[in-house]
Amino acid sequence: MIDLIRQILNSDLGSSFNNAAILVFRILLAVELFRVHGMKKFRVENGQKEHVPNPLHLPEKLNGLVATFSDTVVPFFMILGLGTRLAVLPTIGVTAVGYFVVHRKDSLEVRDVPFMYTLSLLLILALGAGKYSLDYYLLNLI
Repeated sequence: MIDLIRQILNSDLGSSFNNAAILVFRILLAVELFRVHGMKKFRVENGQKEHVPNPLHLPEKLNGLVATFSDTVVPFFMILGLGTRLAVLPTIGVTAVGYFVVHRKDSLEVRDVPFMYTLSLLLILALGAGKYSLDYYLLNLI
């Protein structure tokens, strides 16, 4: 079990430049995700809250919870670099469903946003949070 935790948390990208680059990348991505998509979850426009598509026909509360968690809580885990690889999984799911299901018949210009979020989050999943993260410091405590 400890070995699995070590593999999930381990993410030293070799050089200070690479580790700083992933730090800046994940912070900018997280801030944009929260600012553009997370803040919509709290706004009421025209007397109604944002409608969250439910193409998988999940229970409405579960669907809303996953979408809200992905856009409001996950960005903070990404910024801190805390459980980063696990944290991005729900957001990858939401953005991939957006790309492959919700926007499958839309133009490339519309599909571009969930596509780019999914690719960016997959990069973070593959590389991890890097040396400048809570994951790295927690790994050294184990």
